Amino acid sequence: MSLTPLDIHNKEFSRVFRGYDEDQVNEFLDQIIKEFDIMLKEKRQLEERVATLNEKLSQFANIEETLKKSLIMAQETADELKANARKEAQLIVKEAEKNADRLINDALAKSRKLVSEIDELKRRASVYRMRFRSILEAQLEMLDNGDWENFEKIEEDLAKNMTE
Repeated sequence: MSLTPLDIHNKEFSRVFRGYDEDQVNEFLDQIIKEFDIMLKEKRQLEERVATLNEKLSQFANIEETLKKSLIMAQETADELKANARKEAQLIVKEAEKNADRLINDALAKSRKLVSEIDELKRRASVYRMRFRSILEAQLEMLDNGDWENFEKIEEDLAKNMTE
């Protein structure tokens, strides 16, 4: 059981012969009551302050926990963004490599086709030269043979036949 200032104030002592001076005892008890009352008020104020501080501490602990969770979430998000960026970069590089390979293969195919066409044109030009040379040689041989006189006779016979 705790002692209150009222308990001290209401305390009655039995009277004895040659006991203490009643006025001194009452005066001392009044002083104790005042001091005890002051201490109780201070105790209540301190308890209220402790409760307030505990509440603030709890709020700060909640804020700290929220900040920790936010930091963890931000770190995870940043890590995820980095991983996604790396994946996207790898995909872009792979796509660029595929495009480069395709362009190189297309260029090689076109160059092979052009080389083939050039070879075909060279072959045709060679055949044409050979044919042209053969025709020219045949024409020169005709000029050298003297068959022109026969040609003139054939031409005259043809002209007579047409007029008749």
